[in-house]
Amino acid sequence: MAEESSAYPEPSDFEVMRPSYYENDDGFITAKITISPFSVEGESQTKAGARRAALYEARKTYHSYHPSYEVENPYPDHFVDRQGTEWHRVPPFERSTYGDYKFVDDYGEEEEVEEDYVDIETMLLWDVRPDEVLDEEEVEA
Repeated sequence: MAEESSAYPEPSDFEVMRPSYYENDDGFITAKITISPFSVEGESQTKAGARRAALYEARKTYHSYHPSYEVENPYPDHFVDRQGTEWHRVPPFERSTYGDYKFVDDYGEEEEVEEDYVDIETMLLWDVRPDEVLDEEEVEA
């Protein structure tokens, strides 16, 4: 098979570049990583989250130039974040309807358990970070 080529840099090239940051009017932070003449931006609640969002955008853009490139998911399939919220990857056939992840938010009361769905871009915007990765046995229990 012929090697795909384009002028667009590989995602790993963006990882070694230092982002420039600026705060938006809404309080979110944007990270911009430039490899002239290309640049990617990511937005999040923190600088670290904005950088992760920009790197995810670089992977998605590279995929648009090289369809055989698989965009790496920045999150494990099942995990608990630093606030104690459980996150579960949605099956592929449901992602176009619901989003990439289902999260369970427990407000301390049995009656107040809430499930909702979100895409990876929104998780990066919220600066969701895994604290504890759950294995399959813990998820089914």
